[in-house]
Amino acid sequence: MARPSTGCDVIGVPFDGGATLGWPGARYAPDRVRSALSWMLMRVESDEVYSIDEDRILAFDADTLVDTGDVQVVRHDLMETIDRTSARVATSVSAGRTPIVVGGEDSLLFPSVRGLHDAVTGSVALIHFDAHLDIMDENETQGRFSHSSGVRRCIDQLDRFHAENSIQIGVRNFNYPSSKRTLDTAGITELNARTFLDIGAEAAVERIKDATRGADNVFLSFDIDVIDPAHAPGAGAHEPGGMTSRQAIDCVRMLAPHVDGFAVTEVNPMMDHKDMTSTLAAYLVFNFAVAKRNA
Repeated sequence: MARPSTGCDVIGVPFDGGATLGWPGARYAPDRVRSALSWMLMRVESDEVYSIDEDRILAFDADTLVDTGDVQVVRHDLMETIDRTSARVATSVSAGRTPIVVGGEDSLLFPSVRGLHDAVTGSVALIHFDAHLDIMDENETQGRFSHSSGVRRCIDQLDRFHAENSIQIGVRNFNYPSSKRTLDTAGITELNARTFLDIGAEAAVERIKDATRGADNVFLSFDIDVIDPAHAPGAGAHEPGGMTSRQAIDCVRMLAPHVDGFAVTEVNPMMDHKDMTSTLAAYLVFNFAVAKRNA
């Protein structure tokens, strides 16, 4: 079970300077996700909201989901933006809150996990929903801190990060043979997209909870491209064969009580169709906050 929390803080990070592959445009996501969130927030009455999916009325007071504004990103400076993002996450955690980072592309995975790591004692594990492995070390095109390197930087830069209690969900298609060797050496559990689709969301969540059970603190990172592009076209890259929007929402809802931070990344309004993906990201955020509040 995650540490006690007084509610969730939305932290926007309008940055796509680490998008060295795929399409840029994720800097516009925090504003579009906030706009979509207003559709859900208007349903709150007298500190309550009705969950049709669960057929019950749930608590939603003023502290449940607080928008703390955007990190002051530096568009030309990836490392400064990473440092500022980590600091905002750490501030939220230190105040007894649960940070929800809304990116921005997935170079924000590492600073988000680092922010939790720097604010807590004990081990930190990662639940990583993504179509891609994000295990790249470095190369000339992408450097060391791109949206392809977040997991690798957690492993080699965070001394209390426990790869052996971490898990990747929804990864699929093809990658470098060296990535397989790195994952095996680190001991990260893989739940690929084919297996996820075979066993379903509920069984997958049980496997995730089993994998992370030995960790003191857990961060949930959700790259929107883990969802099939038929459901989430507004992503930084498209990988066919992913999970549905329903499965994604259910996983986030079930995992929220068990984690200490959450990030939604790689939403790209410039690739989206009529805000389909921004709306889905907003539902992930809202479901997370509601489940966390009512755990």
